[in-house]
Amino acid sequence: MELRQLEYFVAVAEERNFTRAAERVHISQSGVSAQIRQLERELGAELFDRSARTATLTVAGKAALQHARAALAAADALGQAVDEVSDLIRGRLTVGMVIGCTITPLFDALAAFHRAHPGWSSHCWRTTPTGSSRGSAQAPSTWP
Repeated sequence: MELRQLEYFVAVAEERNFTRAAERVHISQSGVSAQIRQLERELGAELFDRSARTATLTVAGKAALQHARAALAAADALGQAVDEVSDLIRGRLTVGMVIGCTITPLFDALAAFHRAHPGWSSHCWRTTPTGSSRGSAQAPSTWP
């Protein structure tokens, strides 16, 4: 059993449709169906009644849904806990602004954020008041 199978299972249960669930998790409908079938084989029970247009949970599916959600939440919490103690918070922050804007408290806050979280990259997109772009400027440690 894999976490992605549980993610697909929860998506189908919530969307009540394999196609919409596939769009939600950004894979093909056939990929979602195949992973759900594999999960059902591993569990030894059908999780969905596929006889109607909507995918409805079977009794086994209803019993599994709460535990699948809990497993996904636990996996997310595990990753976040490790990131917090490892100080590996990463990401990208992009701020759009008009050229000539001088909001010093914002710049100070962004610089402090970058110092506290060096795994984040910071970019400032500048435009003129009329909206024509003047390019982007990377601000790795301080802001204009």
